[in-house]
Order: sequence, then structure tokens, then C-alpha cells
Amino acid sequence: MSRIITQPPEPFLLPGTGVRWHDHAERLLTYAEPVSRVGLYVSLAIIYAWFGGMKFTDYEAQGLVPLVQNSPLLSWFYALFSVRGFATFLGFLELSIGLLIALRLASPVFSVAGGFLSAGLFVTTLSFMFSTPGVVVPELGVPAITVAPGQFLLKDVGLFAASFWVFVDSLKTVVRK
Repeated sequence: MSRIITQPPEPFLLPGTGVRWHDHAERLLTYAEPVSRVGLYVSLAIIYAWFGGMKFTDYEAQGLVPLVQNSPLLSWFYALFSVRGFATFLGFLELSIGLLIALRLASPVFSVAGGFLSAGLFVTTLSFMFSTPGVVVPELGVPAITVAPGQFLLKDVGLFAASFWVFVDSLKTVVRK
């Protein structure tokens, strides 16, 4: 039995150009990759500025109570701080993490620390999925989750991934200098 070997098909050409789509994609990546990198760093810094700033309000401090109070990792903080005191502490922490991430412009060493701390913070908040009552809609069962606190906490999966990416991207830059 003999095999027929054929040439691979001609690369896809963009209509009327004679240029391969791959060349256009490479050109696009030259600009899109740095823009997306900056966008990710800036968006995390904005999120931390906003979330951190809100921690100084009574509204946000009270909103944290069911999450922190039921957490085996964090409930002990209420023995050290008042509800507002803990929220203020967390606000300073979040603003600091956002600043470290934004300082990537000055040095990637800062964003290594910011990305690492951010990833750790989101691992902590994701643990609330297991300790906070009312995450699962009982009549629907798992995987049905409530809007608050369930879906509110679920967003932290993406924020954890973005934070870990910032950590790895920054560490790669530091190590390869």
C-alpha cells in the first residue's frame, strides 16, 4: 500500500491582498499585547482603588460582616478591631496592593509584590464561598448560587487569575533582567 503525500494547503490569504492572515495577526499582536498588558495592570489598580476606597464607608464595613464573621480565616480580626476598624485596615491594604500593581511603571519588583498579595487576598475571599451562609440556593442545589453573596464572590476567580498573571508577568521581567 502506497501513501500519497500532498503538499499542505496554501495559507489562507486575505481577499484581494495576497497577504496571509498570519502576517496580519502578527502585526496586530505587536500592538495588542502591550496594550492588553497595560490594560490588565491598570484595571486591577482601578479595582483596588475603588474597592479600597469603599472600605472607609460604613456601608462597606457592614457589608463585610457576614463574610468575615463566618470565616475561619478572618473571624478573629473582629476580636482585634471593630467592624469599622477592620474595614479601614482592609481599605489600607487594598489601596496599598493597588498602588504596588500600578508601580509596575516604576519597577516590576513592586508589581511582583502587588500581584502576590492580590492573589493571596482573592484566595482568601474565595474561601468565603465555603464559609458564608447563603451562597448556594438551597431549593436549586449546587451549582446554583445566589447573586449576593454567591455571584459577588465568584467574580474573584477571574480577579485571582488576573492577579496571579500580574505576579508571574512581573516576576518574569525581574528574573530576566
